[in-house]
Amino acid sequence: MSFFKNIFNKSDDKQRKLSSASELLINDIIVLSDSFALPETLRGQQFQVSAVNSYEFENNTQTEWVLKNNTNTQLYLTLDIDDEVYLKFSLEIEEEDVETLFDLDDFSTIFEEDENTFLQRQQDTDKTKQWTSEQYQQCIFAQVGYFHRKDHRSENLSEFEGKEAGEQFELYQLLDSDESHGIDVEVWSDGDTDVFLTLYRPLTDIVDIYPGS
Repeated sequence: MSFFKNIFNKSDDKQRKLSSASELLINDIIVLSDSFALPETLRGQQFQVSAVNSYEFENNTQTEWVLKNNTNTQLYLTLDIDDEVYLKFSLEIEEEDVETLFDLDDFSTIFEEDENTFLQRQQDTDKTKQWTSEQYQQCIFAQVGYFHRKDHRSENLSEFEGKEAGEQFELYQLLDSDESHGIDVEVWSDGDTDVFLTLYRPLTDIVDIYPGS
């Protein structure tokens, strides 16, 4: 399947014009740089937006774009906005990846309030190569957020409790010394725990953006 099928069959005057990642909608396509600074899962790849979600925190709401490529590799993209704006790519990993990457006793201290967890990488797996750093320091403990399967840019998020309020979770975050690599851990109200390796990259890593068909 080609993501570009039918894109160029439309007349130019009806074509959406995209100038930045912040404008992405479902079915839009991004093309990434072929820089060797990127993991192989990202390098030179084309990804299509398969869903748009929202992460709601006390002081801000973040847009999350779910990305898939031709091999069904699934990644997540948000924009990290501080003094500058960075692309934040997230790769969900499994329990066996965590066991290989870190000492589990050390990893468990992420959830202990009085600890300021410091993690040392043991060994990468094939999946995690170029997604990790040697050392991480915890910077967020149990930040409450709500996950919405909605695009807050075009849909209102409910302010009330109930089925429309989103799914509550707690966020735990660690970063390396130069804040280019991180770990996000999301603990949900039913006890399920999701672990993501995160990579912060300049906006210029997106070399092309195309509107979806």
